[in-house]
Amino acid sequence: MMTTTRLALSDYLALEEVFEGWREFVDGEIIEMPSESPQNVLISLFLLTQFLQLVPFQQLRRMDTELVVAGRVRMPDLLVLGEELATVLLASRRSTITEDMSAPLLAVEVVSPGKANEDRDYRFKRTEYAARGIPEYWIVDPAKAKVMVLMLVDGLYESVDYSGSDRVVSSLFPQLNLTVEQVLQAGDNP
Repeated sequence: MMTTTRLALSDYLALEEVFEGWREFVDGEIIEMPSESPQNVLISLFLLTQFLQLVPFQQLRRMDTELVVAGRVRMPDLLVLGEELATVLLASRRSTITEDMSAPLLAVEVVSPGKANEDRDYRFKRTEYAARGIPEYWIVDPAKAKVMVLMLVDGLYESVDYSGSDRVVSSLFPQLNLTVEQVLQAGDNP
């Protein structure tokens, strides 16, 4: 009989080894994440360029920062950090937002094809990000041609779906002038 050794979160965070690619830490196991599709990469890069017009560069992260939520470690496609969190993170030895740090202002996930990916982004991360106190969470779903904006209200997310030529409305970034078509077409252009 083969047994799997599960790690405690503290053991995972103490690891010094360098990992290739992306991974998340879920239920005591290190889960290797598949490479993003070129479409998803372009969408997240496009959103990064849009947020660069609104917040300083140091407050943005794209799939390179770990986020500890509910005893798990996630790697969102895009994060917008508050000024204080960005400063604290720059002084850290590892690009990990731990539970003793303030929550990011916004987390964005671009859904990859497949039921497991949909479940992770629509169900699990929704619950985890709400529990972590992230004020706004976006789910960009190329397959369903929509952007869902979730706003934290009394500990739970209330969501609004946008599609087509709808302007994506952010309560945190009301000056953002972006349609769903613009977001999704970013992944279509060579």
